[in-house]
Amino acid sequence: MIRVAVVGAAGYIGGELLRLLIGHPEVEVVGAVSARFPGKRVDGVHPNLRSATDLLFCSADDVDECDTVFLATPHRAAMTQIDRWIGLAKQVIDLTADFRLNDTKVYERYYGTEHTTPHLLRDFVPGIPELHRESLRTADLVSVPGCMAMAGVLALYPLVARGLVEPMAQFDARTGSSGSGATAGEANLHAERSGAMRVFAPTGHRHEAEMSRHLGIPAAMTATGVEAVRGVQTICHATLRPGVNTSAVRGAYRDQYQDEPFVRLVAYRRGTFRYPEPKILLGSNFCDVGYAVDEENGRLVSMAALDNLMKGGAGNAVQCLNLRMGWPEKLGLSFPGLHPL
Repeated sequence: MIRVAVVGAAGYIGGELLRLLIGHPEVEVVGAVSARFPGKRVDGVHPNLRSATDLLFCSADDVDECDTVFLATPHRAAMTQIDRWIGLAKQVIDLTADFRLNDTKVYERYYGTEHTTPHLLRDFVPGIPELHRESLRTADLVSVPGCMAMAGVLALYPLVARGLVEPMAQFDARTGSSGSGATAGEANLHAERSGAMRVFAPTGHRHEAEMSRHLGIPAAMTATGVEAVRGVQTICHATLRPGVNTSAVRGAYRDQYQDEPFVRLVAYRRGTFRYPEPKILLGSNFCDVGYAVDEENGRLVSMAALDNLMKGGAGNAVQCLNLRMGWPEKLGLSFPGLHPL
């Protein structure tokens, strides 16, 4: 049994971490840190945890030494606190954007501010088990990717890794309102969000920098907010190299993901759910990946769907924890999602 703490435990990602960790058979949650609610019951903010825990929120100063700390703070806060948590815990898993990029100039370009701990950027292992599994088995510092970046990388990586597409990709991502966090502003009021399909980042979204890093090719991205609460769907448009056909594309995806516990290939000729659909993944740690090929024009459309709070956040973080501790990768993450919903 290991001791873990969640910092930023009152947010949506923090609440999802608590839900998973409280039910994890090898974990004891010893701290649920919230600057807003110290001393208040956790289930008062996360009502889905009623009867699951009697935990109270605490302040950062109340956390003693522990094995793992999960950081689910607002962006830019983790890098100002990181030295404290590294000194307190054997492992830090960061779910913010602060350590997702390993280049200070790229970070400053996309986040508009200097990084306060640039010497640590290259020490964090990207929390993508499908790409960095062996490194994660010994990683004491882990940075979990953004939800749309995670979907985009998994959608295209098998083809990029095998040189089957030209080195440029365009991503069109859609996300539910929970992706903006629990303290989102006026644009996420129900009156403004309901019924909307709002393009909020036609160019320059931060997640495109992550996708470029992990894919090793230039990536451009457009992001749209949709009426859903949870869920991400990313559509990638790429150009196949000469001679690449549907069979080669299918083989690349099967070879890459056939043994992955949380990536499923979903590309059927017919049926309501013949391509990845976020709705059926809610609450699960799965990422469904699909594709369509236009051989005549050398065009590839690849797709990925996931729950932004799970495989795009808390679930992926717990998967990384399982790898680091040598536990079964699916431990505490077996929920398959619901249908209908």
